[in-house]
Amino acid sequence: MTHRSAVALAGLLAGAGALHLAAPRPFDSLVPKALPGSPRTWTYASAGVELALAAGVLAPRTRRAAALGAAAFFVGVLPGNVKMAVDWRHRPAPLRAAAYARVPLQVPLVLWARRVAREA
Repeated sequence: MTHRSAVALAGLLAGAGALHLAAPRPFDSLVPKALPGSPRTWTYASAGVELALAAGVLAPRTRRAAALGAAAFFVGVLPGNVKMAVDWRHRPAPLRAAAYARVPLQVPLVLWARRVAREA
């Protein structure tokens, strides 16, 4: 189960990274204004981190460190998900629900990454 879980985590990270590169505009709006520089720079940087973590999780020699990095990354993007939930509080119910769901979703993602690290 360890290998399949690691491959799935890597797939999630790679898919998210690719999406950030292919369609960066929606992600730019998630970048908290308190961060210095351009939101697009942060969007591209997060894509690079996600892709690097995906590669690291796939490689058995780096899996533990990369999975721990992924857990930290999932914690690190939480402010962006909170920002989205706040910004979308007046949107139609389905969009608002999706934005709100992103916040607690970080918990199982962190736990998943930690489990992959522990089993590496």
